[in-house]
Amino acid sequence: MADTTGNPTDTEAPSGRDDDHRAPRTSGWRHIGPGIVVAATGVGAGDLVATLIAGSNFGYTLLWAAILGCLVKISLAEAAGRWHLSTGRTLFDGWASLGRWTTSFFAVYAVVWGFVYGAAAMSSSALPLQALFPGVMDLEWWGVACGLAGLVFVWFNKYAVFEKVMTVLVGVMFVVTVYLAVRVTPNLPDALAGLLPVLPDEKDSVLNTLGLIGGVGGTITLAAYGYWVNAKGWTGTGWMKVMRLDNRVAYATTGVFVIAMLFVGAELLHSANVAIAGGDKGLIQLGDILEEEYGSATATFFLIGFFATSYTSLIGVWHGVSLMFADFVARSRGGERTTGAEVASGERERSWPFRAYLLWLTFPPIVLLFQGQPFRLIILYGVLGAAFLPFLAVTLIWLLNSARTPREWRNGWVSNVMLAAAGLLFLVLCVKQIWDQPWSDFFG
Repeated sequence: MADTTGNPTDTEAPSGRDDDHRAPRTSGWRHIGPGIVVAATGVGAGDLVATLIAGSNFGYTLLWAAILGCLVKISLAEAAGRWHLSTGRTLFDGWASLGRWTTSFFAVYAVVWGFVYGAAAMSSSALPLQALFPGVMDLEWWGVACGLAGLVFVWFNKYAVFEKVMTVLVGVMFVVTVYLAVRVTPNLPDALAGLLPVLPDEKDSVLNTLGLIGGVGGTITLAAYGYWVNAKGWTGTGWMKVMRLDNRVAYATTGVFVIAMLFVGAELLHSANVAIAGGDKGLIQLGDILEEEYGSATATFFLIGFFATSYTSLIGVWHGVSLMFADFVARSRGGERTTGAEVASGERERSWPFRAYLLWLTFPPIVLLFQGQPFRLIILYGVLGAAFLPFLAVTLIWLLNSARTPREWRNGWVSNVMLAAAGLLFLVLCVKQIWDQPWSDFFG
């Protein structure tokens, strides 16, 4: 993809920071890391189900939309990473410079979203384990085990170990999804035709298409990307080319996941006119269908991939959003600029706010696993989740076109167009999400 700043990629402006001397002269595959983490965290079971359903409903027609979704997310993650590297400041520090409203939004978002997401992530990780080991434990207890294991893993390990484990799990996801795509024998001429931007001839086809574009990999994890870039030790503009390669690899990997699942939906479900449920349980249904068609070994292999997909999202959020929350607390308490160098030092991962948010993501949501999720809280969760990506796109445009960013690293026209398109897309989806909420029951 073209350089989204509008500047040549082979010239790097000196940052003036001491860490630039450690940056490599050229970008290389051996430096890849944060992109793998953001790809793994961003693609959850819900994303795979949404893509499966798109394939089952429309065949290959919306393949172009899945790919476009990856390109949109590349622009958002690149912008977040560019802010961290070019300014030496964290994204939350940038948000705080825009006004107190950003702090208020993030505080409410972190509390409500984290509470409900914790339960959803634990439940999603528990489903494939219960299917793999029937009769061992109830779903709720599998969920508790997943949450506690994630807590212990993130609490006692630094970013380097976290990244290695995520890379292994991504490898499992990659092998499983590609195997399934090959196993169902995709119709390549039809798939190539799906690259043409055509809308299905059905009611609400525009909104369904926008939903697929917007749902390909990542919500708050896109904002966490800059923090993972710093945690990797990349803290100066000398790392800019490496970050861009890393980011593109991330969403190429995401593209493989979603295209593979769209192939499965198109061939296995669409051709047989089979419908599956939305949400994580749709993947359990797919496991049953795979067992009928290809045998228990394929179904088991798929469930292992399903677990890897869900669990990377769990530990990715446990780590990445906790880093952001720790930065939020540091900025709120100190009132001074917070820097990427502080994230790179590992201080944030050992801080009490980081660990407090880890506990918040783990223990209060356990109550929701056993008692059901409160109706009003779920509505607020849906609204806040829908509002985050428009917030991210708008604030990145604001930050990266202002004097807060060094002139040579401000947005070029390509980045502005992509971020504006992303902001408009997510605003439409946000309005639809808010409109679709049962507000009469909420106030009833």
